[in-house]
Amino acid sequence: MYNPASKKAEEFISHEEILETLSYAQAHKNDEQLAYAILEKARAKKGLSHREASVLLDCEIPKVNEEIFRLANEIKQEFYGNRIVMFAPLYLSNYCVNGCLYCPYHLKNKHIARKKLTQEEVRKEVIALQDMGHKRLAIEAGEDPVNNPIEYILECIKTIYSVHHKNGDIRRVNVNIAATTVENYRKLKDAGIGTYILFQETYHKESYEKLHPTGPKHDYCYHTEAMDRAMEGGIDDVGLGVLFGLEMYRYEFAGLLMHAEHLEAACGVGPHTISVPRVKRADDIDPDAFDNGIDDDTFAKIIACIRIAVPYTGMIISTRESKACRERVLKYGISQISGGSKTSVGGYYEPEEEEENSAQFDVSDTRTLDEVVCWLMEGGYIPSFCTACYREGRTGDRFMSLCKSGQIQNCCHPNALMTLKEYLEDYASEKTRSVGEALIVREIENIPKENVKEIVRERLVKIAQGERDFRF
Repeated sequence: MYNPASKKAEEFISHEEILETLSYAQAHKNDEQLAYAILEKARAKKGLSHREASVLLDCEIPKVNEEIFRLANEIKQEFYGNRIVMFAPLYLSNYCVNGCLYCPYHLKNKHIARKKLTQEEVRKEVIALQDMGHKRLAIEAGEDPVNNPIEYILECIKTIYSVHHKNGDIRRVNVNIAATTVENYRKLKDAGIGTYILFQETYHKESYEKLHPTGPKHDYCYHTEAMDRAMEGGIDDVGLGVLFGLEMYRYEFAGLLMHAEHLEAACGVGPHTISVPRVKRADDIDPDAFDNGIDDDTFAKIIACIRIAVPYTGMIISTRESKACRERVLKYGISQISGGSKTSVGGYYEPEEEEENSAQFDVSDTRTLDEVVCWLMEGGYIPSFCTACYREGRTGDRFMSLCKSGQIQNCCHPNALMTLKEYLEDYASEKTRSVGEALIVREIENIPKENVKEIVRERLVKIAQGERDFRF
């Protein structure tokens, strides 16, 4: 039944193929010759199959595992350099008709504070986010056709893009809402969204149906085939993710890579991003109730193996994870992180009282955006607020061809420096500004083309004089 090019969920995410993959990986986890052969293939930086990557994930040979992490770092550097894209989630509404057992927004939760932002409240939230320095948002909302219809989401997107406060602008709105129709994806595309993100939660169909006992999300196939409909609707940047901890991580890992292979085979464009959230405590949700949790060592290896298997994809880690965890995995594949995040509805403009909790999950990294930016720079990373690819039409297969060839570096590195300069001028603390200015001076020298280097220097002066939004 396994067919990566099929449009049917149970054929491109074949349960039998995953079970065979797991058995194969288990049988070969100590096969040193095979492991090195797979690593040799991975060094070409063209990716690995789900079965090959599963062998590496299961491998117990210490020197092979050292090479896995070393290669993941090398691939991350080649495709994304030392840039880390910054974003923030914006929760619009936590009204939801689904019965998901791992999410406090589930319909039966009668004591969580239910909230939905008005357009004026959206505007206030956006101003608060702009005053922090954010340029890129990921909007979130529960699934509720009455409270959160597509018209409400579209109106919120229009409001977000309309707010111009001081030097602040939200230049890219990514969307994380429930699986919907081709028609609605066309409407989202027409609204000017960036990436459409949808977490699978689990690829194990039987577990999926048990974890989603009621509501439209119960339909495994409709949910799993959402990215195909999004592509049909014209959205060519899509983001995958599973919620690690719900099911056996090896099963999820194989399913996630099979989904990436399917998008390449059926749509010609793999996932723009892959997210790696873990189940966290939230309101009436106890993560200990799920017996498939993974420790930090396993989590780091999963990230490294995804980076090796899907070298071109952006990888996202949120404030679900602690500072220590995030710091560790940055070098193994992560290219996007959130900062200063609130997971409650309306949490930026007026932080809510504890008894009014509307958060989807507890935040582990509670630092401000400025603290996160400074921390990244002190670690040798460039915090990037760039959104140029979307606005220059470098999406879908156009982005992928540039990324896979390495040519995207010619745009991303200078764009990262210029957007960082904007942040330093408009929002940074004195310490962060000092660290950032020194970083920019050093990193300009890493721009390979002399003419680009000179253009960047000229634009940095203009940014200091008040001009904004330069991009290659």
